[in-house]
Amino acid sequence: MVANKDKGRFCIMAEIKYEVVQRIAVLSERPRGWERQLNLISWNDGEPKYDIRDWSPDGTRMGKGISLSHDEMAILKGLLDDLEL
Repeated sequence: MVANKDKGRFCIMAEIKYEVVQRIAVLSERPRGWERQLNLISWNDGEPKYDIRDWSPDGTRMGKGISLSHDEMAILKGLLDDLEL
């Protein structure tokens, strides 16, 4: 467990375990080398999910992101296919 002090509150957060199952794409790169990536990631030994988030240049730190199940990704893909980009 990791202690995290946030705005005067003290909370205990479990460590997050993850495995990058597949690196799919780099969507963009920030000036300091951070990359916004689309990956397939297993969180806490769970079923892998599609994940979009920023990663540090050495891949050891991550920013906030969003994870999508296979079904959610299929719906998003359908919606994106219908858009005129």
